Amino acid sequence: MRDTLVIGESKSTADVLFDKLHEEIVTLAILPGSKISEADVARRFGVSRQPARDAFRRLHNLGLLEIRPQRATVVRRFSLAEIESTRFIRLAVELEVLERACQVWDQNRADALAQNLDLQVDALATNDIGRFHSIDYTFHRLICELSGLPGATDTINTCKRKVDRLCVLSLSDNENAGVLLDDHRAIAAALADRSVQDARALLRLHISRLDRTIAEIHQTHSSYFQ
Repeated sequence: MRDTLVIGESKSTADVLFDKLHEEIVTLAILPGSKISEADVARRFGVSRQPARDAFRRLHNLGLLEIRPQRATVVRRFSLAEIESTRFIRLAVELEVLERACQVWDQNRADALAQNLDLQVDALATNDIGRFHSIDYTFHRLICELSGLPGATDTINTCKRKVDRLCVLSLSDNENAGVLLDDHRAIAAALADRSVQDARALLRLHISRLDRTIAEIHQTHSSYFQ
């Protein structure tokens, strides 16, 4: 069965194909360890091999595909060592962002973050966990931008991408997502109070929420890991 790609004026076929495959990988529509080939993807979407090859290369550069010469390409499995390393880097950067945020936070910034929180509430009310996950991403980006450190978003997002698939598993129900929403509200309140100590402590708690999920998934789905 052939899937259809909608190619806009601002994106190439390779761009759209990359976006589609990236979404399927990070949402676990394609599971870790699954074999995937340029030829099969090209046939599936009715495109030539070149855009498929370009999309594969970009996914490989993000650490989502493992391209092995003379062997099948596979969706990369999780690495506990890499997860630990990237989360350490993310935490170090985001803690510094929060410290800067507390120095400049004002009502306009608080209002902008509150609008994002309202969107999170709406996503949970409609049981749209995928949308919540996307807005969660924007929440952390907004804090960087509102703090005058938009470049920090790149580092944070690079780290987040490496564990996004695990985040999706942890956001598989409203209960877990609701806990993260409560964390976001608490962080927003700490920023409104310009409390560096509280904001940093809350972020540590927020990021640690994934620890239990990682342990459980490693135990129940060991094939997802290297």
